[in-house]
Amino acid sequence: MKYTKEEKFDIKLQNHFWFWGLFFLMNFLRWGAYFNDYEYSFKSNVLEFSLHIPLVYFNLFVLIPRYVLTSKYYKYTFALLLSLMVIYLLKTGLTYYIISEDIWPEADREYTPFEINHIVAVCIGELYVVAIASSIYLTQIWLKERERNRAIIENQSKMKLKYLKTQIQPHFFFNTLNNLYALSLESSKKVPDVIIKLSKLMEYVLYDIEDTKFVPLIKEIDYIQNYIEIEKLRFENVEVSINLESNIDEVKVPPLLLISFLENAFKHGGINNDNLKIKINCKIIDGSILHFEILNNFVLSQGFKEKKGIGLTNTKKRLKLIFKKKYKLEQQIKFNFYIIRLQIPISNED
Repeated sequence: MKYTKEEKFDIKLQNHFWFWGLFFLMNFLRWGAYFNDYEYSFKSNVLEFSLHIPLVYFNLFVLIPRYVLTSKYYKYTFALLLSLMVIYLLKTGLTYYIISEDIWPEADREYTPFEINHIVAVCIGELYVVAIASSIYLTQIWLKERERNRAIIENQSKMKLKYLKTQIQPHFFFNTLNNLYALSLESSKKVPDVIIKLSKLMEYVLYDIEDTKFVPLIKEIDYIQNYIEIEKLRFENVEVSINLESNIDEVKVPPLLLISFLENAFKHGGINNDNLKIKINCKIIDGSILHFEILNNFVLSQGFKEKKGIGLTNTKKRLKLIFKKKYKLEQQIKFNFYIIRLQIPISNED
């Protein structure tokens, strides 16, 4: 629920009234019981609060912003002590020279003004009120600052994730358009089907996953299958198998997270390889972990090197941003197969 500026002001004002009202009531009851004189307690608290309130707000809105929030603690201490002395002088004057015995005959006049014990006692009483109000005020500032920093970090993460998603496989679309152009020159019957699949891919990337943190895994699999069909235009002899070992209907993953692994399988596995084979395995472990595995063969004579394309690099960055340390990514070469295994927590977020 959002409030207008006027409503927020009213709420803040009500909070201040509640604070002072409850604080006055607590002091009134405490001192009334202590002296067994509630009339005296009421009068003394009216006097005390006429000094408490200006001191507290002077501290909250002048001293703290000017000195505490700027780390000028020595100046703050000096200014606060000076303020306490002013309050002491005012309180002493009100008690002894302004309020007559006719108005306040029960007022305690047994102590001596300007005596060190009396000064310390009065200042401690004022500091008690100032400390409570300051603690509440500084806690509110800390909570607001923490929320602001959290919002900044979250926004930065969103912007970074959005940027990383825009970097995913732009060359794939250019290659597809080139292949489509070549097919059109041949008047191939494949053109309509390729256009439909390409439009689905672009619709998914541009609209379906916009500002979406997680998407159903089944949609990612559909995207992967369309991607495979288009890539087959470039590879005459390619065999791709997808094995879903578990029910994935309710599973959600970050969008375009898995496609970079498949992209690299085609990109690097297809070099000098007339018989490219790609296997994709996907299953749920212990009901909470998604295990994704992709294998592709490669030609040993090409001097295979570990893949360091922008797709995998961006995927690793996204994994760290989204899952922190709660994921596991392994890359392995076994015989003439390059294997990538990824484990991430299952999400139910939208």
